[in-house]
Amino acid sequence: MDIQNYTDMSEFHLLGLSEDPDLQPILFGLFLSMYLVTVCGNLLIILAVSSDSHLHTPMYFFLSNLSLADIGFISTTVPKMLMNIQTHSSVISYVGCLTQMSTFIIFGCMDYMLLTVMAYDRFVAICHPLYYLVIMNPRKCGLLILVSFFFSLLESQVHILVIFQITNFKDVEISSFFCDPSQLLNLSCSDILSNNIVQNVLGAFYGIFPLSGILFSYYKIVSSILRIPSLGGKYKAFSTCGSHLAVVCLFLGTGFGVYLGSGVSHSPRKGAEASVMYTVVTPMLNPFIYSLRNRDIKGALRRLHSRNV
Repeated sequence: MDIQNYTDMSEFHLLGLSEDPDLQPILFGLFLSMYLVTVCGNLLIILAVSSDSHLHTPMYFFLSNLSLADIGFISTTVPKMLMNIQTHSSVISYVGCLTQMSTFIIFGCMDYMLLTVMAYDRFVAICHPLYYLVIMNPRKCGLLILVSFFFSLLESQVHILVIFQITNFKDVEISSFFCDPSQLLNLSCSDILSNNIVQNVLGAFYGIFPLSGILFSYYKIVSSILRIPSLGGKYKAFSTCGSHLAVVCLFLGTGFGVYLGSGVSHSPRKGAEASVMYTVVTPMLNPFIYSLRNRDIKGALRRLHSRNV
């Protein structure tokens, strides 16, 4: 392949999940259905929390922000994929690719940061119940959201700056259905070692520190629950963080699974297929996990439905 200079490059080509023309209508219907289910499910969570005064608590404030981040996360990738299938085009402009990559990182990192904040919220609620409303006051909740957004924006801008330093690309074809940051860096003809260092440093900072916060929070939570004498008390305490724990396991399990799997297979197309799990499936399942396992959310949804009827 001829090495191309990015100053002369105006577009990339997203190869998608399959080039088989017979599969395109199936992929279009499948991803359109998952996208609509995700958006509607997360919007219902946001409406339920905002319309029910019983849910105006820190826990559900963070949940509604997580639902908003999930909508943004899936909306950065799937609509472009659907448009490409419908128009039989794989082209995305250079600016459009960087914009998609930037928003993808912001919302993906925001998801991760919010899950960490929600773990801290559950830690305060279970380990310090008498001081919960004092510690998790509205000002602190708003500050935690702003800090999460700031670190998400910071990671996005670092990636953008790294891409801007790339003067030559080996290819214009991206073996995915979106502008995956790791694949863009792998197309670089520049110093591969420096790119790997940047990826590893960002991965360590944004991976290890939030994960450590989640693990520490649940270590303290489990320690507190085990000290509760009655079995009913233990179940009640654990049920308040069961949904969050399920979402954390789903998000981190699929994310790390894709990361480790791509390192073993060395196949970009296999990595693209696996990335569907955390970019599409996880945001779609989150509303079901919270609505099916949470009595307050189910009650709020019933009251919202009865008011509309």
